[in-house]
Amino acid sequence: MNIKNNRRRRESIERIEKVFIELLQTKELHEISVSDICKRCELNRSTFYANYSDIYELADKLRETLEKEVNLLYEAETTQKFNSNDYLRLFRHIKENQLFYRTYFKLGYDDQFKLKYYDVHQAKQDFDNRHIEYHIEFFRSGFNAIVKKWLAGGCKETPEEMDEIIRSEYQGRVSLQ
Repeated sequence: MNIKNNRRRRESIERIEKVFIELLQTKELHEISVSDICKRCELNRSTFYANYSDIYELADKLRETLEKEVNLLYEAETTQKFNSNDYLRLFRHIKENQLFYRTYFKLGYDDQFKLKYYDVHQAKQDFDNRHIEYHIEFFRSGFNAIVKKWLAGGCKETPEEMDEIIRSEYQGRVSLQ
């Protein structure tokens, strides 16, 4: 019986995703085939296609999984006011899940990462409330660049050091989503 969440199916999905992430560390997405994954997983192609329509759907599902995990980090927040622990919590999560984040960035999903909150009051003071959308884009791109650099260096700095860097650069104007 092929129940949607049976143990065997879940295990197959986990194996497929694990091998896919491993392959992405040495190959580009367009260089990976379903056959590559199935051979390394020792699964039939039909098992892959029972769960994903193609490699791109697999990549999208991995992105969704990471975004859900990140959103859970902030689910308990009841206020839209910036919390100074936001960056630290995220940096801890990144350090604990480096491979997953490297994969996320390698797949190019970082362009979809958005800043959820922007402190307009601070922006009014700092920028006379002008061109806010450009400031948000600048901060988002800068944040992503810093995370990529940290990951590329093997996350040698502590999450606390990274938190300090971000907060000193952004001066509390933004919060993460």
